[in-house]
Amino acid sequence: MSITAAEPETDGPARRIPLSYNQQFLRAFDKGETDGAFGHRHTLVCGWRVTGAVDTGALQRALDDVVARHEVLRTALVGDDEGGHQVVHPPSPVALEITDLAATPDSREVRAEEFLNDIDVTPFPVRELPHLRACLGRFDTDDAVLVLATHHTSTDAWSLQILMRDLMAAYRAHAAGGTADLGEVRQYREFARYQQESADSSRTDQARAYWRERLAGAEITAITSDRPRQDDRPSAYGVHRFVFDAELSRAVVEFARAERCTPFMVLAAAYSVLLRLRTGARDVVFPTFSSGRYEERFTDSVGPFFNFVPIRIDTRACTTLRHVLDQARAACMGAYRNEIPFARIAEDVPALLAPFADASLAVVAFEVLQSPFPLGDADGTGPRVDEIRRRTLSQQVSSAIPDGGLWAMDFLPGGGLAGSLKFDHNRFDESTAVDLVEQFRHLLTTLRSAPQTPLAQV
Repeated sequence: MSITAAEPETDGPARRIPLSYNQQFLRAFDKGETDGAFGHRHTLVCGWRVTGAVDTGALQRALDDVVARHEVLRTALVGDDEGGHQVVHPPSPVALEITDLAATPDSREVRAEEFLNDIDVTPFPVRELPHLRACLGRFDTDDAVLVLATHHTSTDAWSLQILMRDLMAAYRAHAAGGTADLGEVRQYREFARYQQESADSSRTDQARAYWRERLAGAEITAITSDRPRQDDRPSAYGVHRFVFDAELSRAVVEFARAERCTPFMVLAAAYSVLLRLRTGARDVVFPTFSSGRYEERFTDSVGPFFNFVPIRIDTRACTTLRHVLDQARAACMGAYRNEIPFARIAEDVPALLAPFADASLAVVAFEVLQSPFPLGDADGTGPRVDEIRRRTLSQQVSSAIPDGGLWAMDFLPGGGLAGSLKFDHNRFDESTAVDLVEQFRHLLTTLRSAPQTPLAQV
């Protein structure tokens, strides 16, 4: 299908902008404009609590500056006989919606989260340009919630952090009566071209050899859904949210430090044991996501850089939870040292994706969220912004993913370990999501408090 906002202007073959591997990967999950990777709910939504007066005129100009700066927000993907290409459109104004939020002072935290959830379920057609919307909900003149919504084909979680950082820099400049000077930034089209040009580099060849050996005979470990997928039935995604207490979060971080690994490796070990218990598989493979910015020059760029990274943790020779952690540490280190676009891995190990074709199975990706650009009130001027990361309100209807499930964890700066499990109500009961989370909590607690526990006793 052609995925575009308008008839593209032809630049000619020499100026054709190729798709990145990630954009090609998304096209594999294309189910049309109401479901799948290009569906109107495949969106990313983040919210920030804003303390201090907001100049809405300056905010609108800053939003428009961000769209001018990051051309992927005004880029359409066009399908054709050569695999598709990108078309960059001129900047256009960002939709800014302003709402008065009614809430008592002691109920504003909950109301802020409800406001964020309301925007999360709002359809955002992929044909709509720019791929950015903003909603400002006001409690009073000095207390508000700012929510940014984007289509996932143009951004990822890291990109939203960049957008908010650039937005606040531009806002402060406009509020002071000046103009924004955000400097130069590399565009996503440059990343797409870089991927094509480096496709046959020696580093890529070495990494592909690593993955062929590492994943030989493997397929992603998927859980059995409560009901099989029906291809003629649109997905109906919801999300179960939860927060583990600060004591457990702190204990996991301290345990990771003592074991000379990262907190993600500890969580990955617990998740692999969960998959082992739920599926019976002892050789476990699950997908996680990286920022995909393995080239430092694209750190400040916006786009769908996120990369699907398979983590294989073979527990067949493990006798204790600590042995599983050892395997998780080695698996993660090898995976990130050899990171390449997942599409290249899938080319070499196609059997890895077999569970996606089984209507009774669901692949649940597992990730730990990153917040690379803490904002606050960097220069002491203008309003203070703090991301709403501690979310506890589950949703019957939420933004969607192309297929399967998505489990995300976030170590909160004030303590606590927040999480969300996104799943299709057509395929899973909510009680299943709750059970999975409680089983994971038990495994994580046992791993950090009694790592010598035999696997047979878990």
